[in-house]
Amino acid sequence: MSESPAPESAQYTRPCSDNCTHDHQIQCHLRRRGSMTARPHTGFPDPEKGAVMEPGPCLLQTSPDNGSTLPDLEKWDEPKVNRFRYLATVAGLVIMGLHDAATGALIPYDAAQVESYYDIDYTVVSLLFLAPFVSYLAAALSSNLIHHHYGQRGIAILAPLCRLVGYIIVALHPPFPVLPVAMLFPGFGNGLEDSAWNAWIGNLQNANELLGVLHGAYGAGATIAPLIATAMVTKGNHPLEWYTYYYIMIGVSALEASLTVPAFWSANAAAFRDKQGPSVDQGSRTTTRTVLREPITWLVAFFLLGYVGAEVSLGGWIVTFMLRVRHAEAFSAGLTVTFFWLGLTCGRVLLGFITGRIGEKLAITAYLCMSVALEVLYWLVPSFVASAVFVAFLGFFLGPLFPAAIVAATKLLPMEYHVSAIGFAAALGGGGAAVFPFVVGIIAQKVGVSVLQPIIVAILSFILIMWLILPGGLRRGGLEQARANHERVGHEIRRVYKWTKSKKDYI
Repeated sequence: MSESPAPESAQYTRPCSDNCTHDHQIQCHLRRRGSMTARPHTGFPDPEKGAVMEPGPCLLQTSPDNGSTLPDLEKWDEPKVNRFRYLATVAGLVIMGLHDAATGALIPYDAAQVESYYDIDYTVVSLLFLAPFVSYLAAALSSNLIHHHYGQRGIAILAPLCRLVGYIIVALHPPFPVLPVAMLFPGFGNGLEDSAWNAWIGNLQNANELLGVLHGAYGAGATIAPLIATAMVTKGNHPLEWYTYYYIMIGVSALEASLTVPAFWSANAAAFRDKQGPSVDQGSRTTTRTVLREPITWLVAFFLLGYVGAEVSLGGWIVTFMLRVRHAEAFSAGLTVTFFWLGLTCGRVLLGFITGRIGEKLAITAYLCMSVALEVLYWLVPSFVASAVFVAFLGFFLGPLFPAAIVAATKLLPMEYHVSAIGFAAALGGGGAAVFPFVVGIIAQKVGVSVLQPIIVAILSFILIMWLILPGGLRRGGLEQARANHERVGHEIRRVYKWTKSKKDYI
């Protein structure tokens, strides 16, 4: 007796085409299974039980539930305007690197050079790290709203403008209480671009590679910033004042505005809402609240908070550590932090092509274990040369962490969540660049800058735990399978616990 035909909802169609990209096939498969729509999860279809497997058209173009048009994954060079936009985002990340890495390189010389202005110590100087934290929080909460009302065009205009305002104030070297307030402006601009551009590129094809290059640009800016800043304040018979560095920042910010604004001028609010699908309209204000109820959003956010905090704490305090603990010369100490940022840049670009091929979960777990080992060696081996080598390789293995976290979020969350969730996680993670160096500064004032190393070890261990809690296991393609199976946070840990318990019961 033949089985009755499978109901329509049980039919299973394989990915749209073998010519489509891997990410495209995954999202098409998820669309067919209904995980990106309102339909409940029914498990994997079983052809032996009547489910039909047959080729079909790409369902990323048309939703099977309502027939509405849905956005396909764009390429970085298609449409052609994306080439200009991608280059503009790369320029923006270079400026972020120039901004973040300069403060740490200037700190050891600030106390000496501006003592007549401010008479400050470690704790007070650390306010310059803490001030942008408020800005990043504001950017995290307002990014989605700006997208809905002004689109990416609003980000492209507002972010460079905020940078220019802040840098002009700092370049005028006002009284010190004004400086943390002035740094709020570039912090807000950096937070907006950090969230917006990561969300946009995270939804392009080949996101691992593109994000690797993008954040490699950040590392490039952070690599040359200490060289420029250190040379300006230490070399020559007449070294420049610390604030002259921000003359350069004014110039590059103006140049970035001339690139970013025309590149994203057509990316207005209507264009943004069209890409998000019919469920998103101008009056929608609940998207951010919705994604904040998703545990994965918070896990990725805390991961980035710790990662960026460790990265910028290292970049911000390496010079001081090498001067005070390793007793290096001023210019040599500046070169050490350059090695760190150079290693980070190379790691993001080179390892970005490896991470996606072996799987994000396994790759980042391995990179973090290597980073912890290198940080311990940097801490315990009292040699300047060895410290410089360890710092360079530490940067190399830390490099791919941020791009991989963004890619993991795109694979675990529905497409309509991406802008809000990735934007929030990236912006909140950027707050780590403010709060952790500030905490290090406060503790360093009490017990010495050598406290940097155990703090970094603790942070790296924390984010390793956050990473392992994400669903998907360590297998390649595990993130996609976790989303398809609707696995919850900590799924693999529960599996290990149940397996261990069953073995104990058997014994």
